[in-house]
Amino acid sequence: MRRKLLGLSMIGLFVLTFAVPAPAQEHTGAVANWDFDVYLDDKKVGKHLFSISEAGGEKQVKSEASFKVKILFISVYRYEHSAAERWTDNCLAQIDASTNANGKRIEVSGEQTGAGFVVETGDSPTELPECVMAFAYWNPDFLNQPRLLNPQTGDYVDVSIQKVGDEILQVRGQPVAARRFKLTAREVDLTLWYSPNDEWLALESVAKGGHIIRYELS
Repeated sequence: MRRKLLGLSMIGLFVLTFAVPAPAQEHTGAVANWDFDVYLDDKKVGKHLFSISEAGGEKQVKSEASFKVKILFISVYRYEHSAAERWTDNCLAQIDASTNANGKRIEVSGEQTGAGFVVETGDSPTELPECVMAFAYWNPDFLNQPRLLNPQTGDYVDVSIQKVGDEILQVRGQPVAARRFKLTAREVDLTLWYSPNDEWLALESVAKGGHIIRYELS
């Protein structure tokens, strides 16, 4: 059980109705929604929902995650994460995120200022470059970034992202052409899949203890 709990503690490090997301609206309205079932190995443990709307040249992104793992009908791990983000020209303009990882609560907030992007986590404020990107899986432009903001911890981490190849992925029981990418960072080992039109299709991560965490479109 201890090995499984260690793996569960890694879930939050990469904290995400889809047909294929509709293209962005010209001025206002819904842009896209993602509804993911989350699995630990082969067992469904929760959901992660994303919604994006656009108005006045800005994108508003909201995400809600809730995972619960039971052993013999007893909950042994709970994870909840919510975030509200505002984006302008592929730069994160504001973020407010709240995480409860099995009783450990973390609050992260950040906002663009005249000098840069200032992040607060309860410690001293940290000033980052003015144009910062987070782990915005919904935005394929994030695949070109050398550093990303972790919305759970407030850390600005170095990342390595490489295209692995093209393949056929099962999405909602149907074969779909997909491009596979590998993302590695401190304590993060992710595989991401995108359609040829850059729609986000799936996510997989290897956690401590060898457990596999998967996001599958519901």
